[in-house]
Amino acid sequence: MERLKISHISIVIVALKILLISVILIKYLPEATEKDLMFDQTFYWFLLAGFLAQIVDGALGMAYGVTSNSILLGFGLSPKLASTAVHTAEVFTTGVSGLSHMRFGNFDKKLFIKLIIPGVISSSIGAYLLGDVVDGKTIKPFINAYLIILGFVILRKAFKKTVNTKANLKNASLYALFGGFLDAIGGGGWGPIVTSNLIKQGNTPSIIIGTVNTAEFFVTFFSAGILIYFTGIQSWQIILGLIIGGTIAAPLGAFVTKKVPRKAMTIAVGILIILTSLFSLYKGFF
Repeated sequence: MERLKISHISIVIVALKILLISVILIKYLPEATEKDLMFDQTFYWFLLAGFLAQIVDGALGMAYGVTSNSILLGFGLSPKLASTAVHTAEVFTTGVSGLSHMRFGNFDKKLFIKLIIPGVISSSIGAYLLGDVVDGKTIKPFINAYLIILGFVILRKAFKKTVNTKANLKNASLYALFGGFLDAIGGGGWGPIVTSNLIKQGNTPSIIIGTVNTAEFFVTFFSAGILIYFTGIQSWQIILGLIIGGTIAAPLGAFVTKKVPRKAMTIAVGILIILTSLFSLYKGFF
């Protein structure tokens, strides 16, 4: 592990992205119908949603998945399809974001190693359960409730006073274990669980955000691969809109990490997640 270099990580990220693109183009694109590839206003709305969600994620180190997933559930998608769409898009956005953060120096190799193994293992288990074991209609209200709780967690962080603590990476692997599992089965949560807790422990925000985002690429890659295996590629307009919008915004998100006023954005994100999840929950019961 000591010989692991940033250049090696960058090469692996690019290689895995090329692999996923190849699989999608060779296996799933020929299966798409003419209707699937006729883009209307839905595509442009989700391009905008992907762009804004990635700006937020790059600046706060969280909320791309949870924001996007709450919106997709509000549109009526099942948890399985929503999580597949979000994680497929995130493979591209987190890859670009990770490369950008490493370029700007927002990266810690030791923390990266602590996060990637438990994160990948737990997210793979969560994706398998969502893809082949758990019934989507049964779990949807629970996912909405989970997203509402995450929304309040994010909102609470905006008003919480900063407490000076000595920087440490204690429990980083434990956060990754829980964050990876809940992110896969709930469609989001890696950032709110991993990033927020590590920053709370007194670590430098820009380094934590950059490193967690880079590790998230690998967590997301395995989640997306497993979910695609069970569901295929559906909702092409939504997926491509999220991918293109998020990929365009990813370098900007890394740049504004040290510039953006975090409190106002955190409040806005928390409120958005709570409202969209409440709306989805309401639609499920009435």
